[in-house]
Amino acid sequence: MNSSEQTFFYRRGLLLLSFCVLFSLLPFAGNAQQKLTLSGYVKDQSSGEGLIGATVSVRELSGVGAATNEYGFFSLTLPQGTYTVVVSYLGFATYTQTVALSSPQKLNIELKGDQTALQEVVVTSTDVKDENVRSMEMSTMKMQVAELKKMPALMGEVDVIKAIQMTPGVQTAGEGTSGFYVRGGGVDQNLILLDEAPVYNASHLMGFFSVFNSDAIKDVQLYKGGIPAEHGGRLSSLLDIRMKEGNSKRFAASGGIGTLSSRLTVEAPLVKDKGSFILSGRRTYADVFFKLSSDEGIKDNQLYFYDLNLKANYILGPKDRLFVSGYFGRDVAGNNSGAFDWGNATATLRWNHLFNDKLFTNTTLIFSDFDYSLGSKEKSSEFTWTSHIIDYSLKNDYTYYLNPKHQFKFGLVGTFHRFQPGVVKPGPESYFNEIRLDGSNAIEAAAYLSHQYEITSRFSMEYGLRFSYFANVGKGTVYEYAQDGFTKIGRKDYGSLEVIKDYMGFEPRFSAKYQVDEKSSVKTSYNRMRQYLHLLSNSTASLPFDVWVPSNQYTRPQIADQVAAGYFRNFKDNMFEASMEVYYKWMHNQIDYKDNSDVFLNNRIDTVLLRGSGTSYGAEFLVRKQKGDFTGWIGYTWSKTDRKVPGINGGRAYPVRYDRRHSVNVVTTYQLNPRWSFGANWTYATGGATTMPVGRFEYEGHSYPIYSSRNGFRLPAYHRLDLAVTYDRPRSLTGKKHDSSWSLSLYNAYNRKNAFSIAFRENEDNANQTEAVKTYLFGIIPALTYNFNF
Repeated sequence: MNSSEQTFFYRRGLLLLSFCVLFSLLPFAGNAQQKLTLSGYVKDQSSGEGLIGATVSVRELSGVGAATNEYGFFSLTLPQGTYTVVVSYLGFATYTQTVALSSPQKLNIELKGDQTALQEVVVTSTDVKDENVRSMEMSTMKMQVAELKKMPALMGEVDVIKAIQMTPGVQTAGEGTSGFYVRGGGVDQNLILLDEAPVYNASHLMGFFSVFNSDAIKDVQLYKGGIPAEHGGRLSSLLDIRMKEGNSKRFAASGGIGTLSSRLTVEAPLVKDKGSFILSGRRTYADVFFKLSSDEGIKDNQLYFYDLNLKANYILGPKDRLFVSGYFGRDVAGNNSGAFDWGNATATLRWNHLFNDKLFTNTTLIFSDFDYSLGSKEKSSEFTWTSHIIDYSLKNDYTYYLNPKHQFKFGLVGTFHRFQPGVVKPGPESYFNEIRLDGSNAIEAAAYLSHQYEITSRFSMEYGLRFSYFANVGKGTVYEYAQDGFTKIGRKDYGSLEVIKDYMGFEPRFSAKYQVDEKSSVKTSYNRMRQYLHLLSNSTASLPFDVWVPSNQYTRPQIADQVAAGYFRNFKDNMFEASMEVYYKWMHNQIDYKDNSDVFLNNRIDTVLLRGSGTSYGAEFLVRKQKGDFTGWIGYTWSKTDRKVPGINGGRAYPVRYDRRHSVNVVTTYQLNPRWSFGANWTYATGGATTMPVGRFEYEGHSYPIYSSRNGFRLPAYHRLDLAVTYDRPRSLTGKKHDSSWSLSLYNAYNRKNAFSIAFRENEDNANQTEAVKTYLFGIIPALTYNFNF
């Protein structure tokens, strides 16, 4: 970037920032009338946990209300008077209290679970009216864990990401994978957070399970667009997962014993009503069954995963609360000849502080580590291959509740990244040589400001600006290449923390909502996202061998601009929620690979990468029912995603491999009576794009394939039916001190052989003919699980 371009860039950025600041100050004008603040926390009466997104409304003031934040806090500034405060939340009885507001007041409200509901059945309070219509949010999907647990499970495990893959706008990365694509973005373009810590590989057992144990999860929210200004770093989506805080009222235990895995969760007060903890563990045990085999080749095999979630919190005083949480999980596979393991570790330390009734702040320290190790035990070929990415982050987030019409958010975040793409260490008698790929470091920082403004009772908007900075720093070595893009002709060494290459940019965000009537609204959004980290992979799904690399002098940050618009409507006293959204996304600096490239242990990784642009557009339809014995949703997506990269496909646009024109998802749950419930999921998607040989030629006695245009063919359509039946034994019916249930599930109930991959080989009867061979992973998989809750 030359000096004139830099001047223009900064002037444009300062103009945008000045506009946001000046517009944000408008609400302060004319606010001389004295008002009083009503604030507090909304909690679950049975456990003491804060409730995220509970609705706090004032009956006497139409349209005046607030939603609790991630910690259950709310703040309302009102004129002096007497009001009826109504608090409601899905699955809980509505709370009503009369408040004489003559001075600032604090309320600690505890909601009681709806006792007419069965254990873990989602019930919608009649006072939770039109939340999807009235809220600013669009392109989002919220799920309660109780809802997830009624869905059919894979191998007995309820999975957060498998449920996300059943929503409009989300495509699976393939059979048996936990990766997913959102609105045309790659698997690396999704920011997955567990208690604010990034999770770089969210899969167990090569993607058959995700790393999220549903017993430890409290809240799940997916943003496909309209992403708030406080979040950034990925182009396509944000999956925000919050862990439970632990029961501050009493000791509680829950768990399950299944055919392939078991889990146990315990939670209890540290000090009653002041602090609590939760400890949740899970493990598969295929290796235990291997040991029962008389076959020595099977007996010594290892194949299992385990994970551990821990969280504790303590109320330091009326204005301060401390949280600490962590996750540790690992997969182990191997035998006498070799071993392979990978895993994630995260830790989060958070301090909540109330400066006053209107200003809430959260200071967070974050650690995240993903690593893998592959090794051979054969003496002549013994080696150990390791790789990792580590993050250290510090965040400071503020929320200012000026009054019910104005809410401000602002903050800062800084992250230090460490990358080690690969180190291979040979054994003492091995013929391998040591390989050490160049490691790298990076600094990423951002500042943001946003303002949510209810202009009238019908029209609201939220606008914000995020400024991000990224620097690839030493210690490191940068190579210069000849015009062929491969031959090294020079190098430059950089010292520790010396800036090698840096980037920066503004990321504007905007959302608006117009309330057509009490039951319908129209919404629109725009966001620009920048992504400075890139996942390099030759595979069709996220695997542990994938390599994360930073933006550098050869690989520029990816940028995406997305616009979306939607119509939202509720029917029959909010029994049905319906929505339709359309979107268009422009993507820049997209990465693809040269033909026949390989990223494994490649110390010249920049020489196999090509950069280009992309577009994705589509329409999403959703009908959801959350009341009554029969609940669930039906979703449909029409979408098209292309890339255009010089050097690929003759410079012509081509579909990405996960481009699927049509996708249908049906999720249903039926509560027959207090003991029996049934669930069914059906998914259908047209086949993804792939590149196939269209001919071959002979050269010096060898046969070589001639390929079609990039991704010029389609795989067969994917479809699958999952079924589940649950027999509940709630304590209210059995008279015992615990709840229990039996759950039987069938994955792929009609045994559809969905293509996982297609390979090509010579026909055994005619060597001049080539035939395609389809590989599939799963037939029918039954699973039986016993669940308990004390």
